[in-house]
Amino acid sequence: MEVDALFDAWERAWSGRDPGGFEPVCDPEIHYEDPLTPEPLESAEAIARHAARLWAGFPDARVQQTGPRLFDGERASAPMKLLATHTQELEGLTATNRFIIVHGVAYAQIRDGRIHRIRVFFDLYDAAVQLGVLPKPGT
Repeated sequence: MEVDALFDAWERAWSGRDPGGFEPVCDPEIHYEDPLTPEPLESAEAIARHAARLWAGFPDARVQQTGPRLFDGERASAPMKLLATHTQELEGLTATNRFIIVHGVAYAQIRDGRIHRIRVFFDLYDAAVQLGVLPKPGT
């Protein structure tokens, strides 16, 4: 799979609320990390369960490309943003009904046209500020 098509499918899986959307883009030995995973996730099913947590609190969550993806034949980076409204209780956090935009970048190793290892970086503090859970810096 070409890298743009691969990341388009990855973003559709996160945006489409379809747990089966991760299987076609994930290598059978996938290794996934982001600031909310206490340990790496190692299957498409585990990533789908992780995404379901997002979908539970942010039913309108969607991921969009924010710039060109870079690919050197083995490793790729993909800038993106999450847009979502916190309309449902999420693991003890009452719905804030706030709309958030969280920018991030995925850095991935591609193997046989699928994502083998991926780490997604985003500012968790900024997301918490947007939700009103933490104060703005300097206040």
